[in-house]
Amino acid sequence: MLRFEITPIGSVESPLTDPASAPKQGDEGAPDAWLAFEPSALEGLDGIRAGDEIIVITWLDRARRDVLRVHPRGDVSRAQRGVFSTRSPHRPNPLGLHRVVIASIDGARVRVRNLEAVDGTPIVDVKPVLTQNISER
Repeated sequence: MLRFEITPIGSVESPLTDPASAPKQGDEGAPDAWLAFEPSALEGLDGIRAGDEIIVITWLDRARRDVLRVHPRGDVSRAQRGVFSTRSPHRPNPLGLHRVVIASIDGARVRVRNLEAVDGTPIVDVKPVLTQNISER
């Protein structure tokens, strides 16, 4: 089987510390958080601005990787489904996708709104949310 390595470009700084009590989605009460980037990744921030919507891709390092079926949203009253039809963090390759709005930028730190990732979560990548005029990106 093909294997590859992912190198984090930063980490999340958040008041959320317990995955079990964190919101399931960012728009369900997630606080503002900081994306703290490694110095080697700073050049990649050129072009992002406060007010931009971005997708933050994280590695959910506290998730289980041996799960293929889950109760959606952890609700045991709901029938189990295949993990690929849910947003469960527990999955073979636990990538998190977080649509957030940039509130401010301070050097290597970017403050974002509605990020449900817990403190210390590794950041794998950042991508812009595409607009009507995708040729700008």
